[in-house]
Amino acid sequence: MSMIVNRRDLDFMLYETLDMHELLKSPRYSDYDRSAIDAVFDLAQSIAEDKFLSCASKGDAEEPAFVDGAAVLIPEIKHAVDAFREAGLSTTAYDTEIGGMQVPTMVDQALKGMFACANTAVFNYLFLSQGVANMLNACGSEALKTRYLPNLVAGHWLGTMCLSETQAGSSLADIRTKAEPLADGSYKLTGTKMWISCGDHQISDNIIHMVLAKIPGGPPGVKGISLFLVPKNRLTEEGEIGEDNNIVLAGLNHKMGQRATINCLLNFGEGGDSIGYLVGDENRGLANMFNMMNEARLSVGMAAVMCGLGGYLYSLDYARNRPQGRRLVDRDPTSPMVMISQHADVKRMLMTQKAFVEGAQMLVYYCARLIDQQKLAADKEQQQRIELLLDLLTPIAKSWPSEFCLEANKLAIQVLGGYGYTRDYPVERLYRDNRLNHIHEGTLGIQAIDLLGRKVRIKDGMALKLLRQEMQATLAEASAIPELASYAEQLEATLAEVECTVKAVNMADNAELGLANATLFLHATGHVVIAWMWLMQALAALRGRSDGAAADADFYSGKLAAVAFFYGYELPKAFADLRLVAALDTTCYDLTDEQFIGV
Repeated sequence: MSMIVNRRDLDFMLYETLDMHELLKSPRYSDYDRSAIDAVFDLAQSIAEDKFLSCASKGDAEEPAFVDGAAVLIPEIKHAVDAFREAGLSTTAYDTEIGGMQVPTMVDQALKGMFACANTAVFNYLFLSQGVANMLNACGSEALKTRYLPNLVAGHWLGTMCLSETQAGSSLADIRTKAEPLADGSYKLTGTKMWISCGDHQISDNIIHMVLAKIPGGPPGVKGISLFLVPKNRLTEEGEIGEDNNIVLAGLNHKMGQRATINCLLNFGEGGDSIGYLVGDENRGLANMFNMMNEARLSVGMAAVMCGLGGYLYSLDYARNRPQGRRLVDRDPTSPMVMISQHADVKRMLMTQKAFVEGAQMLVYYCARLIDQQKLAADKEQQQRIELLLDLLTPIAKSWPSEFCLEANKLAIQVLGGYGYTRDYPVERLYRDNRLNHIHEGTLGIQAIDLLGRKVRIKDGMALKLLRQEMQATLAEASAIPELASYAEQLEATLAEVECTVKAVNMADNAELGLANATLFLHATGHVVIAWMWLMQALAALRGRSDGAAADADFYSGKLAAVAFFYGYELPKAFADLRLVAALDTTCYDLTDEQFIGV
């Protein structure tokens, strides 16, 4: 049993539920069939287990050190990244025209999920670089792409994004990093960036920073932010690595989890000029950066899912092989102990993990399929419809797994009991690693305000209307099946409650009060979306149970049991949250600082 992937479940989601067979018929992906994709998955799983999983505990215990002004990591991290690159896996997500393998986005997400599950701290170096390359390809000049893109795509150079500053945090309007134009068209950057993941290391030949900064004389706030490519080392005229670009490592942040991911404070322009190059137009930096941030948010959601999956697989294996106690009806102390997986409360904890993790995993793959469909869209109108739906789902796909797959990690620790709280097993590390996904790339609160304050309102609520349209096909099919009809009815009623809640918030005289409980709205809407994901899996499981091999009977019945669990135990919770949001409850909104502890 693998501890980083359930290949049977992966096949079920990609082929039986999301019909990847149909996707592979398109000219864009005609180089691939199921056997070719299986071969890619086999390769990825082998490297992930051999190189990434094997150093996860050591990278956690021996976190990066600040030595003589440089960050030092354990050598196994470079070995893992090198193996990933040498296998060609750095190129999977890119189009062939820029040197990529052009696999479907669903496949790319699935194979990268194996690495995230094996060692999310090391995988961070890779997913950030992919975001940098994609943003450069989308927004950069031809000259910049010619000089920097090939080595990013090939994995020889790695990348970062530099947004936050110590005084600004998530409030990007308040950044102070300055970019002064030079006569040759480049810019001189000065300032300090904080919380920079993968900001300094010797893993790759160069580091390409994407930096938000303000050009003097520009508009105030976010409207005056521009985006710059700032390499750790400048390039010669021939494109070779040249002199140092005066980006100084000022210190490391020591984190609760994901410790092997360097997180640091960088000073730009210390001891000499830091030269950067404008990406896109002046004062359009935040809009351009969102090309990377939205991709990163989906990757964070995927990482949260896979940390949850890792905990689930470890705790399931432990529960099936750990004898302890006896059935409550067995009062004979001399009788054999039973495996703890036979205890009802352990079954509840395992099923909760399964429902959260596999539901969220489906959502990540569904979003990946939307990206594939966007690339295959016949016209601009179809592309825009898909983009609107994806925009709506992105804060959910980032935040719901970060919340509820973290809950799965908590339950994994509980299944192992005292052992789960020790470093003898990886479940405590997986919990710590996953806790960061709740924060970076936009906190839960920021994502919630984005969802309720912006995404559901764009174009007169068109995104929410599109979500209903997409769900309607599933609801109609399930309603016609007696075994699933009650679930369809329940989901329809909860979706209607989401729509009523949005109307109530939109009618609020006080916009700030309307958003005061946005986090509850995100949780509840996430539950509705995950319930939809489970209903899709239920339909596929019934088809599989009817047509499939007898050996898969337990697998399909397990899927249907998870559906029953989610609709019985979890979806009802959405109503209470939605009604609180719709009522514009002021309990938290009205609190004063003094009320928490007194004057």
